[in-house]
Amino acid sequence: MRRRPERRSASLSRIFRVSTTGCAFSGGQGDRPGDDAEVQRRWPFIAAAWQKEGAGQAVPRRAGAPMSDARSPDTRLDAATMAVDARPGLAFAGSGLDRAASLRGDAAALARMAVDPAARIVPFWRGRPLLAGAETPADPALGAGLAGLAPGAALLSHAAGGWLFLGLSAGAPVFAADISAWVPEGPEPDFGAFFDDSAQHHPDLPAGAAFADLRGAMMRLDPRAAEIAATARALLNWHGTHGFCSACGAASTPALAGWQRVCPACGAQHFPRTDPCVIMCVTRGNSVLLGRSPGWPEGMYSCLAGFMEPGEPVESAVRREVFEETAVRVGPVRLLVSQPWPFPASLMIGCAAEAVSTEITCDPAEIEDALWISRERLAAVFAGADPVIRAPRSGAIAGWMLRQWLADRLH
Repeated sequence: MRRRPERRSASLSRIFRVSTTGCAFSGGQGDRPGDDAEVQRRWPFIAAAWQKEGAGQAVPRRAGAPMSDARSPDTRLDAATMAVDARPGLAFAGSGLDRAASLRGDAAALARMAVDPAARIVPFWRGRPLLAGAETPADPALGAGLAGLAPGAALLSHAAGGWLFLGLSAGAPVFAADISAWVPEGPEPDFGAFFDDSAQHHPDLPAGAAFADLRGAMMRLDPRAAEIAATARALLNWHGTHGFCSACGAASTPALAGWQRVCPACGAQHFPRTDPCVIMCVTRGNSVLLGRSPGWPEGMYSCLAGFMEPGEPVESAVRREVFEETAVRVGPVRLLVSQPWPFPASLMIGCAAEAVSTEITCDPAEIEDALWISRERLAAVFAGADPVIRAPRSGAIAGWMLRQWLADRLH
């Protein structure tokens, strides 16, 4: 599969105009911070909700509920369900984060949450989340490995935009903010590198905390931290690349706490996109089919993958992609597991497929090379003992499926 290049805007500074500085409440639950002009300037998604209320439009509301009791029962998962969904070794596999969708249009609730001392704002710098130091205890709301800021933190002054509401975790509201306007000292990181171990430190941050590449750090995060980071990164990228209405071309504005964009010119509503992508463990007897794309590190091979097309079932996409890339024919296909992949916004749909032919003819427009590898050799690859072939990135769905196949657990 030839992956689409990840597009980045120079800055996300035009997404929102939100700050906690100078916000005041008159005391009653549901009161608005500051005057309407100040709200319009600093809190656009809240102001938009109030405008709907004034026009008589229904806005979801949990009036009077304290933040510790604000829950979205339809998205809350119990421990047993989360245990069933858990996939050790598979990053971004989910943690049951309460996304609290019913609060996204609740202006008063959003205003209270944004100044709640328990709130956590996860800052991103050019697509890189703020990671906690190795010795830092896990934040109860964010999980292990991810770092967040409290409302009013000095670093948030670099957020020329505002905050996206991600949900509720351990009783605390969780937001994301982009601070790409900050210019760190030192050389620029190599954003195009397959492996990027650079880190950016800010003087206002605790020792050890730094902005780093999410791909390289994903296995340092526990399931809750990984889900929050993946959600935030994909959502921030969507705002940075979808600032204009696809219907009329006018500039759109954010709404629903960052989960929607609305065109003021034609009224069109736009929602975050996710690109479905099939990735398959294709086997034939004791062998598995692997391929590599141009630009990958030398020797790295992985499962074949490709984007789904409109109107196409998952099983058909698997057969089409395998044949287009290698000319290998595939018979039975089984769906196994999925993985959000926020680079920039894919959903990897893992499948097991049985080949009915073995001759390989690579399409150079799709992949650089493909080969069949035995179970025994694949075991050596994962052990680091193969002199030629390198295993897929740890935490990615390809490596997870291949390890399951090695252990005869690909069910």
